[in-house]
Amino acid sequence: MYFTKHGRNLILVAPQGLGKTMIAKNVAHQAILHGHSVLSVTAAELLMDLSSQDSPRGLDRRLRHYAQPALLVCDELGYLSYDNRNADLLFQVVSRRYENKSILLTTNLPFSDWPSIFPNATCAIALIDRIIHHADIIPIEGDSFRRREAQGTSDARRQKRPDKP
Repeated sequence: MYFTKHGRNLILVAPQGLGKTMIAKNVAHQAILHGHSVLSVTAAELLMDLSSQDSPRGLDRRLRHYAQPALLVCDELGYLSYDNRNADLLFQVVSRRYENKSILLTTNLPFSDWPSIFPNATCAIALIDRIIHHADIIPIEGDSFRRREAQGTSDARRQKRPDKP
C-alpha cells in the first residue's frame, strides 16, 4: 500500500452510482490487511461530529481522533454544501494529516466545483491545495450501477408479464 506508507492521498472523483464507496471500502480493507489503522466516515458525519464539540478541548480531542489513523476514508464530499466553520474544521483535519498520513476521499464534484461545497470559505483553495498535493486522483466514468440495475429489473419484469389479449 504505497500511498499509505508515504502519506499520499487517494481521491476518487465520479458522479453518483459508479462505485466510489465500494472502491473506498475495498482499499480500506486492504489497508487493514496490510496492518494499517483505518477510520472511515462520511464527510457529513465527520463535520457533524467536529461541529458538535462545545469546548476547545473537546474539539482538539476529536481532531486528534481523525488525525491518528494511517488512513482516513472521507466519503461523499460534495453531496452537501457546508458553512465556513465546517470548511475550517475540514481544513484542520487535512492540515493535521498533511504529508504524514493518508486520506482517501470520494467526491462527486470536480475540484473546479469545490467552492460550491464551501461557498463563502476563504480556506477552500488552501484546502483543495493540501488535499491534491501528493495525491493520486482517479476519475471514474461510466453509467450508474444502480441505474443499470434498476433498468435490468424493469426489463425483466416486462419480459415476465403475459401479453394482453
